[in-house]
Amino acid sequence: MPAVKNRARQPADPVWHPSPATSGVYRHWLKTEDSLTRRLQAAFDDFRVANVSQHWTHPLPDEAYLLGLRPDQTALVREVWLQSGENPLVFARSVLPRSSLRGAWRDLGRLGARPLGAVLFADRRVSRTPLMFCKLSRHHPISRRVGQAGLWARRSVFLQAGRSILVTETFLPGVLA
Repeated sequence: MPAVKNRARQPADPVWHPSPATSGVYRHWLKTEDSLTRRLQAAFDDFRVANVSQHWTHPLPDEAYLLGLRPDQTALVREVWLQSGENPLVFARSVLPRSSLRGAWRDLGRLGARPLGAVLFADRRVSRTPLMFCKLSRHHPISRRVGQAGLWARRSVFLQAGRSILVTETFLPGVLA
């Protein structure tokens, strides 16, 4: 992880933990190390990806920090619903630095309704940092985006040939159905 000096903690910065200790019924979804996309496809016959947004913007401060980006750098931020029919199960937010959209990952900015996880887990050269977990407060931008507070999220960085992508997955009550 890159060293950042004199970075003051932002009020909306969540505290991420190596274990979802108090996650209760969400724990089995949070702790899965394999492809969440595959797991959702197996559990829900009508699984689909619904695009929310995709644009170049400044990542959240803690996202930029994890990816080693300067505060003034932009990245491609993709937000999607992973859902069963029209029922949202997971809100996924991916941060793709400009430098990562080269080589094998050059087409990731054009996924449309295809799941990012399917691409990442299909490539054996891709590694993943350990999962980190957080129960998002009502003040967190993702909670505001989803319209619910107190949801469990997990995130990790996918790495391939010096490139990195941060993926945050926020689990909604629909995933428990």
